[in-house]
Amino acid sequence: MDSVLSSASMQLAGQIENHLQTIYQMADSEVITQLVSDLISIMRLGSVEQLPKPYQNHWSQQDVIMITYGDSLYRDGERAMTTLHTFLNEQCDGVISGVHLLPFFPYSSDDGFAVSDYYQVRESVGEWQDIQRLSAEYRLMSDLVINHGSSESEWFQNFIKGEGYGHDFFFTASLDDDLSGVVRPRTSSLLREVETSAGLKHVWCTFSHDQVDFDFRNTEVLKEFVRIVRFYLDQGVNIFRLDAIAFLWKEAGSSCLNLEQTHEVVRLLRTLIEYACPTAMIITETNIPSRENLSYFGNANEAHCVYNFSLPPLLLHALITGQNFYLKQWMMSMPPAQDGTAFFNFIASHDGIGLRPVEGILPDSEVDLMIATMQEFGGHVSWRALDNGEKKPYEINIALFEALQGTVEGKDALGEARFLCAHNIMLALEGIPGIYLHSLLGTLNDHERVETTGHFRSINRHQWDYSELERLLADDTSHYHRVFSGMKRLIYIRSLQKAFHPNATQFTLHLGEQIFGFWRQSIDRTQNIFCLNNISAQPATLSLSDLNLISTQDWSDLLSGERYDDLLGSIELAPYQSIWLSNR
Repeated sequence: MDSVLSSASMQLAGQIENHLQTIYQMADSEVITQLVSDLISIMRLGSVEQLPKPYQNHWSQQDVIMITYGDSLYRDGERAMTTLHTFLNEQCDGVISGVHLLPFFPYSSDDGFAVSDYYQVRESVGEWQDIQRLSAEYRLMSDLVINHGSSESEWFQNFIKGEGYGHDFFFTASLDDDLSGVVRPRTSSLLREVETSAGLKHVWCTFSHDQVDFDFRNTEVLKEFVRIVRFYLDQGVNIFRLDAIAFLWKEAGSSCLNLEQTHEVVRLLRTLIEYACPTAMIITETNIPSRENLSYFGNANEAHCVYNFSLPPLLLHALITGQNFYLKQWMMSMPPAQDGTAFFNFIASHDGIGLRPVEGILPDSEVDLMIATMQEFGGHVSWRALDNGEKKPYEINIALFEALQGTVEGKDALGEARFLCAHNIMLALEGIPGIYLHSLLGTLNDHERVETTGHFRSINRHQWDYSELERLLADDTSHYHRVFSGMKRLIYIRSLQKAFHPNATQFTLHLGEQIFGFWRQSIDRTQNIFCLNNISAQPATLSLSDLNLISTQDWSDLLSGERYDDLLGSIELAPYQSIWLSNR
């Protein structure tokens, strides 16, 4: 046993050293050796019992992650996390397996993404014991806001003073640096002037001037975030969402996006996390063009999951135009995720509907059409700056339920059917589904919150009075009741199908512009499901012979229960109707 432990420990040390050499390219081997030792000590990996098994799928068709802020639900006299826990246990009927708890730390802006203290729970949310209690019953995903920190944090105040812990954690640049190629997701200036004890400094702010980027060239910054990872694991966090990770490493004269050092930091974190907790996972949040996004899988040695960022805008476009050409073309280009990796599918989140992920996929004219339609439905557009000084649409800010209340022809009476059709598609796709709380409920645009905060993203960050929500969910005349009941039913049916395992085979079907279809087959090849979706506002007819169904098997729709015995017959699909045609 000792020799096994020694061998595993030596392999771990070797892996860490290789990662560090790639990141820092240090000639001084003693410095690297000490850093390896420090990281092993921080993660408490001094005695490794076994090597992580490669290509393990830590998920199944029963996994559905609900995305929410810790204080999206509130009740007078009760901690918000207690209210959230009550909602999950009493309202969700066991269909939610995990929770992505958006930043629950003290912050200064951006609804939690300008963290001022990584080791505390925000008072309005609860306490660490609430986090631990939730993680004991649900798989818990937490953000690791790793690219930037709050300008109001103690670390940044020490930066201004030029002394104390964290004073050297932040990235500074010179006005003489070549920053012309830097890719930005915002229109604000990249550098912020800050008067410090050492004189005027220019700190790097990829996002807002309150969100100052960390300097990972400093190995103390790396050690601090490894320390944070270990602390979160101890609190029950099982999935780490690496927020804005693509911007992590900066080099003047480059785009400062997706640099090799950034990828290697992800590989290093995966190594450390897998040895510390073999079932824990990393998800990279990279709101960038599709091909760049896929690179974060690495060779199944980087992220376990990547956000399927192209899906929300492409699916929205298909449903409001009634045409699936671009959605289908993209889907055919997507490589299957190999074992040990999976797509993280979502169609709404706390952020907007990103437009960068459809660059090169959706023509500008179609993007403009989608933007105009969303503005008609009450949405807003956020912009980013190009290196030539021009602006380009970055994301659409709108509640998904409102976004699907009509088509390019205007609003209609088919909104609920269209909304559920979108989720029928998302839930059936290869990957792990993530459903935003406000999509689960059918929450509307919160224009009042936008006016209060001054930020467009607030339109889809409503806070529910839980007593009012309970009343609406119990009222069968309310669209909230209908949406919530319909969503839970879909998730429950999905959870029972082996063909909906996140890594089960997927093949795109060619069934015309009205019907978006794809085939899923279980890993053991015993179950086949044909997912057929009328994405238009008009009825559609499909000949069953187009599917080449095996005639010796019994075929029925998992959603309606209808059997299909005449395989030479046809199917009539109502507007936005979905069918999950299964052989078992």
